[in-house]
Amino acid sequence: MKLSLTRNQTEQKGLFGGHKGMNFSLAFKVDLDPDEKNLIARYKAGQEPIAVDLDNPQTFLTIESLTAGKSYVRKNVGDLLEAEEKIRDACGNFKMLLKVMSTFGGEEIVEF
Repeated sequence: MKLSLTRNQTEQKGLFGGHKGMNFSLAFKVDLDPDEKNLIARYKAGQEPIAVDLDNPQTFLTIESLTAGKSYVRKNVGDLLEAEEKIRDACGNFKMLLKVMSTFGGEEIVEF
């Protein structure tokens, strides 16, 4: 799994063209290798919720939405970094889900 992140900024203009600050955007997309794609297809997991959508807390980011890509716009860099951290955490959860899917039909030994 690879997470691609793209950060951009655009100037926010006022009604009469004056500078009103910056908007910061974060676009992301998750790319899967063929084995990961096969696991998702085998378990029909495309609609599996992975994390809460940052723009609409009533909905979830699913495996399909992560692989399709999405973007967010924030008013300040701190909020953008917070969004990026949540996306990274969501991908960590997704990676763990893939790992669990790959262990069905086999045995895992965990040493402590």
